[in-house]
Amino acid sequence: MFNIVLFEPEIPPNTGNIIRLASNSGCRLHLIEPLGFNLNEKSLRRAGLDYHQYSSLHTYENWQDFLTQKADGNIYAFSTKGKKIYTEVNYAVNDYLLFGPETRGLPEVIRTSESISEVVRIPMQKKSRSLNLSNSAAIAVYEAWRQANFQNC
Repeated sequence: MFNIVLFEPEIPPNTGNIIRLASNSGCRLHLIEPLGFNLNEKSLRRAGLDYHQYSSLHTYENWQDFLTQKADGNIYAFSTKGKKIYTEVNYAVNDYLLFGPETRGLPEVIRTSESISEVVRIPMQKKSRSLNLSNSAAIAVYEAWRQANFQNC
């Protein structure tokens, strides 16, 4: 299936919601440290409910550690700075959907890295700043999964 990658997530309930999303969609979840919380935090468990046990969760010390351990697949970076709209990409099973921290988004050094296949954006009203992280991840996952004809559903 697809891979959801959270670079330095900061807010436990968002990650908890994404654990639930990963479990329900069959995605693997990758968390790149440092995390803004402890994986055992009550608010993370509450948002993820009992789905944590059903999801495939991997953690990495940093961006480089993630890159050296990841399997094949394109990395699509989601950012308000993307030029291409997320629906204009042809996703393939095993691709990586990368999201930055809630308060600052993906750093430029990662967005411009040669390991990134494409920087894409989710359209919003002009004066909007950003969408919630777990909402953005859900939008991206379901578009990629739709393109795969909801494989394994």
